[in-house]
Amino acid sequence: MHPADFLVAKDFTSRAEEQIPPTPIEMRAMLLLGLSVAARGYTFGSRSLAVTSRAATPVMEATGPVCIVTGGSRGLGRAIALALGKEKCKVVVNYAASAAAAEKVVEEIKAMGGDGVAVQADTGTQEGIEKLFKATAEKWDEPVGVLVNNAGITRDTLVLRMKPSQWQEVIDVNLNGVFYASQAATKIMMKARKGRIINIASVVGRFGNIGQANYAAAKGGVIAMTMSMARELGSRGVTVNAIAPGFIESDMTAELPKEIVDGVMKNIPLGRFGKPDEVAGLVKYLALDPSALYITGHCINVDGGIAIGTC
Repeated sequence: MHPADFLVAKDFTSRAEEQIPPTPIEMRAMLLLGLSVAARGYTFGSRSLAVTSRAATPVMEATGPVCIVTGGSRGLGRAIALALGKEKCKVVVNYAASAAAAEKVVEEIKAMGGDGVAVQADTGTQEGIEKLFKATAEKWDEPVGVLVNNAGITRDTLVLRMKPSQWQEVIDVNLNGVFYASQAATKIMMKARKGRIINIASVVGRFGNIGQANYAAAKGGVIAMTMSMARELGSRGVTVNAIAPGFIESDMTAELPKEIVDGVMKNIPLGRFGKPDEVAGLVKYLALDPSALYITGHCINVDGGIAIGTC
């Protein structure tokens, strides 16, 4: 029953259960209440009315902007989606294959007062991006206000051993996908004369890494593209920034041998891996905070100091 339908049926119900005929005044009240309830799709039996708690909790309304988070079902993407959901945003949780994980993120977002929808789409293709934005438009009438390009993959190997497919798959998702999604968002945001695009890059895009020529090329391209797009879109009120995470805690880092972890830690001044929430916090700031409106075209490291001097 709708929260506005108070428990006026309580006394009538108990009387019906005791087989006491209702008075004419009670009959009139029951009829009026029945019309109100039926208008909302509820029904009740011939002898008694449906009774709900007087303390029914009203449904919380998501008041934040529509935010698309690519690769939002797991790891860093999940943390970003939840951070935005906590701020009552309407979050599109994009995923490639993890449907159950994406739906769980949506449930958590709704429990925090936001709204969400899980959308399967291959962000490495233009068709996939079109599907993603179409599903978003079908879910909410208001335009996309925030785009977080987080989806990414790795196909690590040395240059001499790298197959064309290993190169192309990483470039498609990590670079081309960012372009396709940003281009789609740009058309919407320029018309609205506002919007925020946040691209998740990597410190590897700043200084390279052995066995990651494809990944470094893609992330370096994202950083350069961020600066170019910021120059193009600034006059229309759209900000474009990138975030370059360092080593962030994940299922993958949890399985690294201790000797490798120790070797990495020696190069991190803060002496630890970062946490997904620490990256998500910066995304939330760039996406929602009014004071971030004068920040555009920058790539900010969240890396514990491993890439000091590259900003």
